[in-house]
Amino acid sequence: MPKGYWIAHVTVTDADRYKVYADAAGEAFRKYGATILARGGAYRQMEGQDRPRNVVVEFPSLQAAIDCYNSPEYQAAKANRKSAGIVEMVLVEGV
Repeated sequence: MPKGYWIAHVTVTDADRYKVYADAAGEAFRKYGATILARGGAYRQMEGQDRPRNVVVEFPSLQAAIDCYNSPEYQAAKANRKSAGIVEMVLVEGV
């Protein structure tokens, strides 16, 4: 079964509030078998909208990625993120 991925491009506008989100999201990630492959760090924007924080999270399947996103645990964490940054996110199936 192909793995699933969250790919997020983020501009953090409130670092303290974003940390609350990131810490809370860990509960959902553990529950759904997520592995964080990239979170922040060096990058080079080649095309499109530039966002200074780029995140890639791997899940056992696309369905697990979707279930994690929709879970009560993640939605509670996400409530903290809404006032902490601008986020563009896509969930994709691997090959």
